Order: sequence, then C-alpha cells, then structure tokens
Amino acid sequence: MRATLFTLCAMNFDLDGHIMHAPITGANGVVNSETIFRFCQEGDVVRASYAGGKVRFGELIGRLEGDALEFRYCQIDTEGRLDGGVSKCSIETRADGALRIIVRFHREACGTRGINIIEDAPEGWQE
Repeated sequence: MRATLFTLCAMNFDLDGHIMHAPITGANGVVNSETIFRFCQEGDVVRASYAGGKVRFGELIGRLEGDALEFRYCQIDTEGRLDGGVSKCSIETRADGALRIIVRFHREACGTRGINIIEDAPEGWQE
C-alpha cells in the first residue's frame, strides 16, 4: 500500500504537444484569457511559445521534476514593452483529465508577482 501511495504522489507529467490557455490570471500580469501556449517537452526540459491578448510573443524554458515546473520567460507585449521573469509552478490533473498549471510568476522588469492558472484548451478551442 505504501509503495502505491508513493507512486501516485510522484507523478511525472508530459506537457509535449499540449495547447493551453489562461482562464484565470493575475491582475498585474500581461498574460490573459486570450493568450495561447504551445508546449514541447524533451525529458525534463519544457519549453513553450505563447501569444495572444496583450502578449505579442513570448517564450519560456524550464525544467520539470514530478509535478513541479520552474521556468524563465521572456515576452514582448502589444505596446512593444520587453519583459521577463521567473515562475515556479505546480501541475495537477483536473477531474476531466485535463492538465492545470498553477503559475506563481515574478516579473523582473517591474518587480510584480502574481498567479496565473493555465489549463488545457477545451476541444475545438479557437486558435
């Protein structure tokens, strides 16, 4: 029984090929509900390109260990401002099987912090 509990807690997630959106975002962030993320993963290395809403273009790269993802990001917004920072995240599986990433971000240019929720985009999502 004990080994089973450990196995369940030590889940490894695979973000490769996931297309996600941010239905819940921090008030002081640039990412919003119109931002679309396209993830790739090779081993423990995760990267994503993202754009939409206030984000003209963004890239992130990081490492995944179990359900913990840490990444650095760089983005340019629709007004031409360049920004970047670091995020520490936890990943969980929703009841419907979709993935959810809880992103705790720190924008280095302005020093603000916040939380974004990124989830698998629903079937038929407009890209």
